Amino acid sequence: MNLYRTMQLIRASEEQLARCHARGLVHGACHTYVGQEAIAAGVCAHLDAGDAVFSTHRGHGHALAKGMPVAELFAELFGRESGCSRGRGGSMHLFSPEIGMMGTSGIVGPSILQAAGAGYSFALRKTSHVAVAFFGDGATNNGAFHEGLNMAAIWKLPVLFVCENNQFATEVPFESAAGNPNVAARAAAYGIPGVQIDGNDVQAVALAAGEAVQRARGGLGPTLLECKTYRTRPHSEGMGDYTYRTREDVNAWRERCPIKRHRQALVASGKTTGAALDLIDSIIQSEVNAAIDAAEKAAFPKAEHATTHVYAPAREAVEPSQPGARPLSFTAATLEALDHEMARNPNIFVFGEGIGVRGGNFGTTAGLFAKYGAQRLRDTPIAERGFVGMACGAAMTGARPIVDFMFIDFINDAFGELVNQITKMRYMSSGRLRMPVLLRGCVGIGHAAATHHSGSYHSIYSHIPGLRVVIPSTPYDAKGLLTHALRCDDPVLFLEPRELLSVKGPVPEEDYEIPFGKARILQPGRAATVVGIGHMAQRALAAARELDVEIIDPRTVSPLDTPAILASIKKTGRLLIVDEAFAPCSLGAEIAAQMAEIGFDYLDAPIRRLNGAFAPTPYSPTLEPAVIPSQDEITAAIRALVNE
Repeated sequence: MNLYRTMQLIRASEEQLARCHARGLVHGACHTYVGQEAIAAGVCAHLDAGDAVFSTHRGHGHALAKGMPVAELFAELFGRESGCSRGRGGSMHLFSPEIGMMGTSGIVGPSILQAAGAGYSFALRKTSHVAVAFFGDGATNNGAFHEGLNMAAIWKLPVLFVCENNQFATEVPFESAAGNPNVAARAAAYGIPGVQIDGNDVQAVALAAGEAVQRARGGLGPTLLECKTYRTRPHSEGMGDYTYRTREDVNAWRERCPIKRHRQALVASGKTTGAALDLIDSIIQSEVNAAIDAAEKAAFPKAEHATTHVYAPAREAVEPSQPGARPLSFTAATLEALDHEMARNPNIFVFGEGIGVRGGNFGTTAGLFAKYGAQRLRDTPIAERGFVGMACGAAMTGARPIVDFMFIDFINDAFGELVNQITKMRYMSSGRLRMPVLLRGCVGIGHAAATHHSGSYHSIYSHIPGLRVVIPSTPYDAKGLLTHALRCDDPVLFLEPRELLSVKGPVPEEDYEIPFGKARILQPGRAATVVGIGHMAQRALAAARELDVEIIDPRTVSPLDTPAILASIKKTGRLLIVDEAFAPCSLGAEIAAQMAEIGFDYLDAPIRRLNGAFAPTPYSPTLEPAVIPSQDEITAAIRALVNE
């Protein structure tokens, strides 16, 4: 009877939402779940509030089955303040972490990785919770499917992967898009159970899901369920439906309606009557009608709230007045910070290739495996999209993941997971989800590494709201900024210039933090201001030792300490920006634009930039140094600016 109520609630809600879309109350896309109700009902019947559900663009049914009030769903699709995502998400972005509805996504595949990450978080924190990923057949042809199932399998994570095979990915038939159209059979490749079920038989779904959830709670690892079903409404309301399938097919599947089928089974069992079920239908319809009425009357969010919850509230931090005298390398300084925080916070763990026993490609985790073990120093497959997506789900469910990606070129493979998921979760959940994800690795040329191990892409990532981007240039700054990052509730991209990893400098032994958005003056001066990014801060310092110029190291490029740069040019009247990244659309261009706008009256000469060549990084020892500014070139640029 509970399964019947849940399915009928979903159906009544979806049919009314279709009507509301036609009335213009739904302002964007509306992907209904009509025909698939048995899957959400059968799976979520075994979940409690502590279990986490990650869903797709077709997630209304999952939200309702997990316990979301109908009024919150309608209000969200109507764009109202009382919606589950406070009007920020609409049909495709439903967030209610209070009930374990961790979010739906308009991108195909992330739910698989996020559920695996939540499973990792649950295992790390030794809870009995399980994570569920709902996804369509189209996602099984996505790389996230392989990477997520593989890592969940090898680490025996408490995850249930539920493929709702409704036979079309948008309008593409699954049979024409899959070399192996038997999704459940693919589970064998990962060494986990795979079960194919009639997704329109709610009792069959509930039975299989119950066994899978029990298996996950018992520490036996994940299960893949393939639920064969069919959506009987268009991909999205208002779209044409009969160019890629026929009316006859749709009508035939309507006759296999999961609610009608379960109703007949209940009556035939003698446990209830048609009249009793009619009464349930009537009560549910009244509830849905009341929800529509409440949602229509609800207020829209205020325009001034459009930019709230992009970042967490800033942490208070005061850095030491003196850096101390103890010499430590850049890498040793960050290792000291990481070790201290891992001892202090058991929810911290590290994902990466070779970061376990080996201690990382650059010694970033040396010696930590012996202290904290494999679960907190987790060597991963070469699957950057996979473990970055998992880090997202782990952070959403209470862990503090670190992704050690070695080179920034590698993290580019996970660009979508970082930009579309991790950086938007706090905002889309209206601040109810914390996203303490730290991603760290090398940037810049060096050691003849050529074009796939030498990138400097901080300009691209500093363009992304919700992400902190940090580039220290000294061991002292590296320790303090990494400590701050490890305590920050925002995602942080911590970039370590490869050429500076072995450079030593004074580092205090005690615990300290350096707040984001505070530049450092490496050398005071009055003839010109030179802003150096990362490695170029130290190269500019070396180039200007004999010159009366002020050298500024921003230390973080998002947020950028604009006031510090402005204060300097008020004093010097001239500005040079040195960065080894490409010039077009770069951070240097942004700094120049901001200073031209707010500091124009203080400038005595045009703003100048010195950047790396607009070319990939070459290999040969005669070519590699030629693509970034040399010390002599920086000196010449400073002298030219001072004399201009």
